[in-house]
Amino acid sequence: MAVKNDATVLAFEKKLVSSDGYLYGTTWKTGNEWPKSSPLKLIEKSVRGTISNRLKPAIQNDPLKLNAEVEKPNLQKVDACALGENQDTLHLSFTLKVLGGVEKPSASNGPLFNASYPQVAQAYIEQTGFAELAKRYAINIANGRYLWRNRVGAEKIEVVVNTGDGQPLIFDAKQFSLRDFDATHPNLSILANKIADALSGKLPYLLISVDAYALVGKAQEVYPSEELVLDKGKGDKSKILYHVNDVAAMHSQKIGNALRTIDTWYPGFEEAQIGPIAIEPYGSVTNLGKAYRTPKDKVDFYTLFDRFALGESLADRSQEDYVMAVLVRGGVFGQSGKE
Repeated sequence: MAVKNDATVLAFEKKLVSSDGYLYGTTWKTGNEWPKSSPLKLIEKSVRGTISNRLKPAIQNDPLKLNAEVEKPNLQKVDACALGENQDTLHLSFTLKVLGGVEKPSASNGPLFNASYPQVAQAYIEQTGFAELAKRYAINIANGRYLWRNRVGAEKIEVVVNTGDGQPLIFDAKQFSLRDFDATHPNLSILANKIADALSGKLPYLLISVDAYALVGKAQEVYPSEELVLDKGKGDKSKILYHVNDVAAMHSQKIGNALRTIDTWYPGFEEAQIGPIAIEPYGSVTNLGKAYRTPKDKVDFYTLFDRFALGESLADRSQEDYVMAVLVRGGVFGQSGKE
């Protein structure tokens, strides 16, 4: 009979800590140096749209009611963001702090867990050095996944990474696939080794600055994060974009989600045709309304973690990588003490 995880209070602090991403406008470089960029501000627009939502059958089948419905103006006030008239390049800037100490929960009250887990985690660190996870995080930095919609249709994308060594690491983001982690590049190895050393505790911490430049076209619209507003008053804006001190910005959570989109180990990866998904306890993909790691299939985080943390062997190394990636993500993983 397997030993039960006895930790009812259990939490891990995240080890990849991203700042918000700030959006600037500039022009594509003509030499080796990037020209000075200027902060992008949000623009408020008032537009008159049309009624385009799906209508009730009674209205669809009655031409008079249909005409009356579509004649109604759909008045909207929205936020937008665009490059200046003489700018053709979006500049996204953020920092990323990488921390070690994943073998030490920030809170835990389980004696059995506390006796077993640190040894198991230390064994994983000694055997793997976080090499696979670090490589995947590095590739997601290099490929500009955190640009999200701004990446689509960009003619060229250059990513400049500084790790504090004085020599920037430069990547052509278009050379790196968003669907796999098979890439090799000298600068990629340097970045991955730095991240692995920080996660393993060989470095006290690593602070990375990332500047991504995307050639999207002169005066083109760009896409900061959109705010989730639960209480929209009548007449308020229907789309509210994120800004920090009047500078258009990307949520740190959205950047973090892109960086931890490394899970290619979930069941049905080949058949799903959606590529990697973000590291989540149940493999949830909200825009598809689907969980790819379910307790029924025994591949969710909690099922694997309870076995792994108490010294049981998992099916393969990829399951261990997934469990450790969730702990790097951080979260509260306690359970009820009631049966």
